[in-house]
Amino acid sequence: MTQDQFWEDYELPEDEEESWEELQKEEKSAFIACLVKQGQSDPEVDSALDELERLADTAGIAVLGRYTQKRSQPERSTYFGKGFLEDLSTRMFQVKADLLIVNDELSPMQGRNIERDFQIKVIDRTEVILSVFHDHAHTKEAKLQVKLAELQYQLPRLRRLWGHFDKERGSARSTGGSASRGMGEKQIEIDKRLIRKQIRRINRAIDQITAHKETQRKQRENSNKICLVGYTNAGKSTLFNRLTDAGVLVEDRLFATLDSTSRQLKLSTGAPAVLSDTVGFISDLPHHLVASFRATLMEAMDADLLLHVVDISDKRHEYYVEQVNKVLLSIGADKIDQVMVLNKCDLVANSLSTMLSKYYENAVSISAAKNQGIDALLSKIEEMLLNTRRYRLHLPYSQNALVSRLHEIGNIETEDYRADGIYLQVILGARDKHLIQPYIIADEAELEHNPLT
Repeated sequence: MTQDQFWEDYELPEDEEESWEELQKEEKSAFIACLVKQGQSDPEVDSALDELERLADTAGIAVLGRYTQKRSQPERSTYFGKGFLEDLSTRMFQVKADLLIVNDELSPMQGRNIERDFQIKVIDRTEVILSVFHDHAHTKEAKLQVKLAELQYQLPRLRRLWGHFDKERGSARSTGGSASRGMGEKQIEIDKRLIRKQIRRINRAIDQITAHKETQRKQRENSNKICLVGYTNAGKSTLFNRLTDAGVLVEDRLFATLDSTSRQLKLSTGAPAVLSDTVGFISDLPHHLVASFRATLMEAMDADLLLHVVDISDKRHEYYVEQVNKVLLSIGADKIDQVMVLNKCDLVANSLSTMLSKYYENAVSISAAKNQGIDALLSKIEEMLLNTRRYRLHLPYSQNALVSRLHEIGNIETEDYRADGIYLQVILGARDKHLIQPYIIADEAELEHNPLT
């Protein structure tokens, strides 16, 4: 089954398509807040709130204020302390803020209690991320994956959505005098069945996508598979366009890319390679969101080489590297070879870029936007992927056919025709070394001490 045929069999219901559009038009304002736990520094807290504010902005929510409370552990029933929430409620009323956004995932009980006891409409970090994903899901595949994550998030929180019916109508009793369930309770049961049915339906559709991609993967088994990974907004799509001329959308916003995109990558050795771009990672990415995007993340799980793109102009880049590696570990892609791509080197001092290149193993400093360091990156890719090496060769003229072959499978750096034969300096993959073995007069180690001029 082709992907086009698949989408003929599966369509999002019309009412879901309409709600998709309506959600994007809402304009809101909010306060953001977080707990400061023991051992957290002020810069760490500020950076976390900066990221939450950027997520809110990407979701179309204007942040009117940011607040913190120092606690060793969240309050079990309301996350924050009572006095803190009372103060927030007053401040939000004064400036007419619509929402409180908490930089954590609230339990259904915590969210329900905050709204009931303090008259604060509250959402958590996961809900903001889901909203951003919702806004940026344009293809049917991405919409399916986001819809699945939304339903899985909503399922345990239905009581918060329907509890108001029972409060308004009071507790109904049956004619026998025993207490009966309220309207909200009955509606929760109905909605749970509907949501579970939708989840099963979407899971089947995503399974078909995964199977289709597995078929495509098998068709590319002879190609080397390279995948871009990295924290959101690190510059993956810009680099993808630079390497493949793909014309993928590039925006200075979080999660501009939700769908995996694959293109042929031309290597100087002529070896076939496919480069894939993936959804950006973020700290504390909800587990069910990772699970929903299994079809997209399969590109990373199946790669021969990962290009881990890092924005080294961001002061928290080391923390972001750790967060990306956590996600790779969670999906079983942590053992795949990586090239650390230190992007946006044009925005930092040369000394810092050089130091970080030495600090990170297999690292290359580049600027995808300014087209700096791309050749060095391609050389590193070939070295890691194909185990390429540089050789100096002396071939007799009878081996003209081999010279032509080397032009196809390798990168000829110099070519000198002399009276006693043909002298070449070539970069070649390990699997083709046997072709030139009799004609090698210097390998890479020797060339470092005696370079060809």
